[in-house]
Amino acid sequence: MAERKGKTPREAGPLDWTQKTILITGGTGSLGRHFTKVMMEKYHPKAVRIYSRDELKQHEMRLLFPDHEGSPMRYFIGDVRDLDRLKRAMEGVDLVLHAAALKQVPSCEYNPFEAVKTNIHGAKNVIDAAIDCGVKKVIAVSTDKAVNPVNLYGATKLCAEKIFIQGNAYARRTQAQFSCVRYGNVIGSRGSVIPLFEEQKRTGKITVTDKRMTRFWITLDQAVDLIIKGFRHLQGGEIFLPRIPSMNIVDLARAIAPRCEIEFIGARPGEKLSETLITEEEGQHTIAYDGMYIILPAYPWWHQENYKQGRKVREGFVYTSRDNEEWLDVEELKGIVSGVLH
Repeated sequence: MAERKGKTPREAGPLDWTQKTILITGGTGSLGRHFTKVMMEKYHPKAVRIYSRDELKQHEMRLLFPDHEGSPMRYFIGDVRDLDRLKRAMEGVDLVLHAAALKQVPSCEYNPFEAVKTNIHGAKNVIDAAIDCGVKKVIAVSTDKAVNPVNLYGATKLCAEKIFIQGNAYARRTQAQFSCVRYGNVIGSRGSVIPLFEEQKRTGKITVTDKRMTRFWITLDQAVDLIIKGFRHLQGGEIFLPRIPSMNIVDLARAIAPRCEIEFIGARPGEKLSETLITEEEGQHTIAYDGMYIILPAYPWWHQENYKQGRKVREGFVYTSRDNEEWLDVEELKGIVSGVLH
């Protein structure tokens, strides 16, 4: 692999967001909306461009964040499968948050190549457009499902991660840098189990697939904070991960519906009992840094002197929801769920 030319390590510093134009693919999703909210309230970027396929969701988001004259907001109807449209949307953009994906596991299993076209081909298109348009930093949103994947959704996100990391080799003569954030289930996002349990509570019975099931749990605020840190620190090629607690799915059911019967119905096809964020192999080049874990690239183009202040994790380190050191109990989950629902 050819060495990246013209790119040397640099100290991370605070971004001047007021001078940055940001594009968010999948920007009308839960994460995109919350990232926009934080940006508008705290960081006041030069411009925020929302790129998504659904005009209704854009209309609903426009009511919250209007695009009137003088507003930094802009809305682009477009699909990440469409390279030409992506290039048009990225003209003059400094930072890209790539959050567009097909992520519902049953839907991806039933429509496998649609998932491939959006999650894999779409990732390639984002990289190509960013390189061609002179974008400086791109972060792709990944998931714990990408680690040792057992379903198509996870497999496509694993491919997207690999494409993004290796994209730095193709961009070596440009300013473009590509990295990923990887985290677990987002509390209150669309498709979350919380609305399902709330609906089932009315019947007096909650269905749980397996009493041994554990998951990582992250709030939208934590996810946005991770992304902001990623944009600040990235050199190109890292995977940024939050240090977050685990929860047992039974405890979540008891927090939402303490008086309901719990029926165990068995794990669905492609469903894991626990999730992994960092494998033992990845742990060999993982550091703890600024409240995060960072998986560093293992490629010749990576400057090994980056992140001098990072602390190497212990030998044999793995990061799984089953063996996590930090857990949410029923009472803590009650407080979190109450905040999400109200």
